Amino acid sequence: MERDLIVAGFGGQGVMMLGTLLAQATCDSTDKNVTYFPSYGAEMRGGTANCYVAISDEEIGAPVMETVSDLIVFNQPSLDRFLEKLAPGGALFVNTSIADPKIDRDDVNVVEVPVTEMAIEMGNPKVLNIIMLGAFIGYTEVVSKDVVLQEIKNKIGAKKPELLPLNEEAFEKGFAIGSAAKN
Repeated sequence: MERDLIVAGFGGQGVMMLGTLLAQATCDSTDKNVTYFPSYGAEMRGGTANCYVAISDEEIGAPVMETVSDLIVFNQPSLDRFLEKLAPGGALFVNTSIADPKIDRDDVNVVEVPVTEMAIEMGNPKVLNIIMLGAFIGYTEVVSKDVVLQEIKNKIGAKKPELLPLNEEAFEKGFAIGSAAKN
């Protein structure tokens, strides 16, 4: 089993945090091989940001792939830029709050998640990446829900324990969307 993923959006949307949480959770709690490769634009906030994550039962040859099995996009420029890298049969996770999920491909599965709206409704726009991480895990089951929740506790709970309940709730909301989308 191998899952290759690109996560892309604007700087400040938590792109790198999502990739880091997924990679670290997998590395710490499973026997799978993982690579994580970040790529930043010229500016941190507001510029482009993307990362590659590969999770596999086998050794991983290179951190950057020609095609990927999964693509998470937080904005329209990222969708436009990376859609061609998504392999047929792959899963596209789209932040429908600011990107149009209508694409000219019928060979991929589209999971629509309005993470910006959901995060604002929850009272903190910074949890949009955690919602999307939940949707990705709910849909792909590439690692267990408990493994990722534990990593959220380790990473966020250690630094800002007051934000842990909100992040756990955000993950659960996304997980429910991802689980429902695979059926």
